[in-house]
Formats: sequence, structure tokens, C-alpha cells
Amino acid sequence: MTSEIRMSQYPLLAMTPAMTGKPPLHVAMLTYPGLTLLDLVGPLTVLHGPMQTHLLWKNTEPVMSDIGVAITPTMSFADAPDAFDILFVPGGPGQVNLFGDQAVLDFLAQHGARARWVTAVCTGSMILGAAGLLDGYRATTHWGGLGVLEMFGAEPVAERVVIDRNRITGGGVTAGIDFGLVLLDTIYGKHVAKTTQLLMEYDPAPPFDAGTPEGAGEQAVGAAFEVLAPVATETLRVLAERTGVG
Repeated sequence: MTSEIRMSQYPLLAMTPAMTGKPPLHVAMLTYPGLTLLDLVGPLTVLHGPMQTHLLWKNTEPVMSDIGVAITPTMSFADAPDAFDILFVPGGPGQVNLFGDQAVLDFLAQHGARARWVTAVCTGSMILGAAGLLDGYRATTHWGGLGVLEMFGAEPVAERVVIDRNRITGGGVTAGIDFGLVLLDTIYGKHVAKTTQLLMEYDPAPPFDAGTPEGAGEQAVGAAFEVLAPVATETLRVLAERTGVG
């Protein structure tokens, strides 16, 4: 048995578009097999309420996340409108299969050119880069992949959330919540962002100072690199062989 996420009509502990005082914005959130679930669900939890969120993939068949939870897209590429207000891309080990997927890269390039905001969290920034959407922009990603951004002409920045013109990128995984709140603040102002944060009771107090390599210590960093190495190696190989980058 696998769990499955479906957009529901149940009341949410979230502000509504009417409460923002502005027309609802539409957010295209890319889904794909092997995405990191929290990369998607963190921003989705923040944005679904004030904004209209849409989960997109090539078709509307469920796709499996990195931890075995299936996600059902709400819209296919073919049914997508010409433009969304916000384009969002999550990261995940499934990124490797997207770097050479021209249908996905073309979709992102076309919609990124028309979107008011082009955004990503974690290694979703690399996918934006592969679609040609970060050339000349400051951006961030998971700490283990910052150097890869240079391969796409981006300037890597080791910060939790980075804004450069209409590009907003977040760091690894949990940074998606921070990213979402920064996006709300940027578009609607602090009242909407702070109210959303309060509704979520987002008041992090991690048990360890281990969320960055600097705080985690040499032993934890070494173990983390062991976990990341297979995906990192495959990412670099695919980028070199399929896209000619590197």
C-alpha cells in the first residue's frame, strides 16, 4: 500500500485569496517521479490558501515521491494555460531523469519566460538551470549542490532564500517553508506572511545545530556526503553526457 496526496476541498488552516486583498495568483508546481516530498509539501502548505496552486506533470497519473508517497497531479502539461503567475520546481533524486527530458525542459523554459516569478527549492534550482532559467542570476540550492549551479551560468549563494529580480530560490528541503513565507511577504506583505506562519505554528527549535555543514561537524558531514554521493555522481554524469554542460 502507498499513501497518496490529493488536493482536497476540506477547509484549510490558511488565509484565503480574498483575505490578501489582491486577486488570486496561480502557481504551477512541477511534480515528477522521485521528487523530494517535503520540497513540494513545504511550499504547498504555505502557498495553498493565499494562492491557487496547481500540481503539474506530463499527465495526471500519480507519481511516486522519494519516500514512497504518491502525488496526484492536478493538471497535465497539455492542459496548462499559456502562463502562470508563479512557476515552482522542487528538487529530489528524480532530477537526474529530467536533465535530458526535453519535454520537461521546454515546458519550464516556455512558462518561465512568461511567469511573473520563477522559483525553486533545493535541487529544483538545478532543473531551472538546465532549462536555461538561471543564467546570470544569483541562486541557491541544497548545500551539497551549490557548485553545480555555476554549470548553468548562475552565481551560487549559500543562503536560506535568495531573491534576484524575479527569481526566488530556496536551500535544501526544509528551506521550502522559509521560501514560501518569503514569497508571500514579497507579493502580499508581512501581514499575510506572518499570519500564515502563525497558522502553521512555524516556530522551529531544532534539537541540534546540525542543519548546515558548519554546525553539523566533520563526522556528520562525512556521513551526509556518503548518502549524497550516488545522486551527485549521477547528476554530474548525466549533465555532461545529455546536455553537454560541464
